[in-house]
Amino acid sequence: MFDVAIIGAGPAGMSAALTAADHGLTAVVIDEQQRAGGQIFRQPPEAFTGSILHPTAGYDWATELIQRFEEDPRLTTEFGWSAIGVLHDDAKPDGLCVAINHPEHGTRVIGARRLLIATGAYDLPVAFPGWTLPGVMTAGGVQTLVKAQKIAPVGDVVLAGAHPLLLLVADLLVRDGVPVREVAFAQSIPTPMDMLRALGAVPGHLRMLAETGAILARLMRKGVRVSPRTIVTAVHGTERVSRVELARVDRRWKVTGAPREVAASHLVLGYGFSASTELARQIGCELAFDSPRGGWVVAHDERRQTSVPGVFVAGEPTGVAGADRSRAEGALAGLGIAADLGRTVPPAAFAEAERDIRETTRFSSVVQRMFEPVREALGDLAVRETTICRCEMVTRGTIDDFLESSPFVSDVNAVKLSCRTGMGPCQGRYCESSVGTILASAREQPIGLGGRFSAHLPIKPVPVGDLRGLDSAAGQSASDGSDPLRS
Repeated sequence: MFDVAIIGAGPAGMSAALTAADHGLTAVVIDEQQRAGGQIFRQPPEAFTGSILHPTAGYDWATELIQRFEEDPRLTTEFGWSAIGVLHDDAKPDGLCVAINHPEHGTRVIGARRLLIATGAYDLPVAFPGWTLPGVMTAGGVQTLVKAQKIAPVGDVVLAGAHPLLLLVADLLVRDGVPVREVAFAQSIPTPMDMLRALGAVPGHLRMLAETGAILARLMRKGVRVSPRTIVTAVHGTERVSRVELARVDRRWKVTGAPREVAASHLVLGYGFSASTELARQIGCELAFDSPRGGWVVAHDERRQTSVPGVFVAGEPTGVAGADRSRAEGALAGLGIAADLGRTVPPAAFAEAERDIRETTRFSSVVQRMFEPVREALGDLAVRETTICRCEMVTRGTIDDFLESSPFVSDVNAVKLSCRTGMGPCQGRYCESSVGTILASAREQPIGLGGRFSAHLPIKPVPVGDLRGLDSAAGQSASDGSDPLRS
């Protein structure tokens, strides 16, 4: 049994693992990717030519962190494995069993005295007419294909959204020779007052801000149209995307003008991110809704311990705040776990970690405020015929009709039980935000008031056969202290 199992090998997970090891803890890090780095520092396969990581400006520390993590003999890593749930053994309160799955090796269980959830975030799904057509992709997905797999879209591309990642992805595509027709931002051009409020983001991030300006200048020199206060309202095509419909919006992202069409074979969406909290939900951690920070986020104390004993959290599941804060939170969580397991942690170490978090918060809070998605406006993009739940093929009209016929329903799980939204393999990753927004609009209530979808083991799709023997494996891990992965 390990002292701590860490789910996620991004900045938070790597930082926590190294901190835990420095305090004499045995740590295992589980990540479904093949290499460390997480989404933001996604590395190409080692077999690829030129597989060296080139971090975005402002993240010079990333290369050193990854190198330290990959070369540390004290750490056990399980890459290519997905955490699909946590099992509890009531007879062994000081131990958790993490169920993991591999596409070739099936499902196994790892025992650990403490668990750290550092599962990152994923692109915020937005439903509108045509969003399920082949050729509609998320910014994070395109970034992964280009950076990690050296695969770029073929044909003209339009990017639309409300997050700075769009500029980075557009720059990647242009550098790869992909014709980018337009980048449409829902926000207005920042006013002098907006710039004044953003001054807190400048210290320590001058290179990052300068690089963003340089990217914008490069795009404009290449003839890429960059349109503020513009939102995607529909995508047209038969078998795949052929035309993207864009329209002008006001400051609250409400459409104010007639839409126009841009010929394109791909639409890349980037309206922000949702915190990946499925594992925390399955365990029973308390969550809170915070729209600027990524929707539903995991509640925690000052040392990043959740409401479930023995379970800690760090990085984007506490609120989407960027790699700098994730790294700082990972270090603090590692210290908290060490102290919780009886290791001596000097107060100065906690003070330094907390200071790092305060400093990174200055930047992340500005980004959250400036690029918060206007969820109500995004929810209004779907019409009656628009598919909301892709897994169960549930339309906006089905949800609207149910809410109209059931005026006392005010919870998303009631919608789930009646309409089957969120009951598919993704367990609501693609539709929860839209369902919550539609419900809030129908009941004229805040979005978070409608609750969230529950999550169940397995939190990710696995073959039913892989679940056989899970109970016996968990029992062995909890009772004899062995690690099934090593036995």
